Amino acid sequence: MPLETVAAVARGRVRRTVRRRVVLVVLALLVLAVFATSLVVGRTVYPPLDVLRVVLGEDVQGASFTVGRLRLPRAVLAVVVGLSFGLGGVTFQTMLRNPLASPDVIGISSGASAAAAFAIVVLGLSGPSVSLVAIVAALAVALLVYGLAFRGGVAGTRLILVGIGIAAMLESVTAYVLSRAAEWDLQEAVRWLAGSLNGTDWSEVLPATAALVVCGAVLLSRTRALGALQLGDDTAAALGVRVEPTRILLIVAAVGLIAFATAAAGPIAFVAFLAGPIAARVVGTNGSLLLPAGLVGALLVLVADLCGQFLLGTRYPVGVVTGVLGAPYLIYLIVRTNRAGGSL
Repeated sequence: MPLETVAAVARGRVRRTVRRRVVLVVLALLVLAVFATSLVVGRTVYPPLDVLRVVLGEDVQGASFTVGRLRLPRAVLAVVVGLSFGLGGVTFQTMLRNPLASPDVIGISSGASAAAAFAIVVLGLSGPSVSLVAIVAALAVALLVYGLAFRGGVAGTRLILVGIGIAAMLESVTAYVLSRAAEWDLQEAVRWLAGSLNGTDWSEVLPATAALVVCGAVLLSRTRALGALQLGDDTAAALGVRVEPTRILLIVAAVGLIAFATAAAGPIAFVAFLAGPIAARVVGTNGSLLLPAGLVGALLVLVADLCGQFLLGTRYPVGVVTGVLGAPYLIYLIVRTNRAGGSL
């Protein structure tokens, strides 16, 4: 290979590496800025210095309750669930080599939603009990979809189609349960199903944070294996990856993130679906998309929550705002795939 070509390749790698680092820093700073804004802004606007004092544990008259007990848990949960949805969603999309392979599309979120609606309406449960049922259901649906799609291996297209079918069935179950609900149960179920950060307290933040630490660490430690699976099972095996055990570990970790995030804030629509493609656009395809997608997910949830609270004339749950953003992109992606002659 000519020296000029080698030098050009090296310069290209350096540029891509620099671009990736710059974008990661910018994304992190944007998340921090929006997080801080969500603590300062509200019906009452507090000086940033008072907010900082509250965060550091000082007692500030007027601000300690509003910021420390209302805004801070909500903002922290927004970051945690955004990171979780971003990491979980891009893991599925990368592993199955298809942007439609998102928990929103393949039934995992639908499983948690159906189980939560059943727990609230039929079993009369509330609070942590509903979250536990949603977590178990999300894991069970993931195993069911994987088992039905497995034929000597898992093809991305087959898993997506099986997941779409399972999701349709579960959404029918949710609709039936809601049609039978009493008015007081219906309000609680709809609030949960919409995806909302309203009324967040630390008891909801801590389990989701623990899941993010454990499952996120598992995913980040398997970055190279995930990149190898993106090249196909045969190539990954040739590179020394134990394909099926690695895939199962990645699925369990990703589903764990999605399940705990959904249990804490409801199935916030399309964050897991959008975070990966947006991260790929701003970072490029050089390197893993796990961390960029996590930061994009956190930014999406924080911005959507602020918009839902203050910019739309009335207060909307965060899931309504992200649904408005995500649905057009899903339609665009399906139309583009169809025009390109590809399949789902």
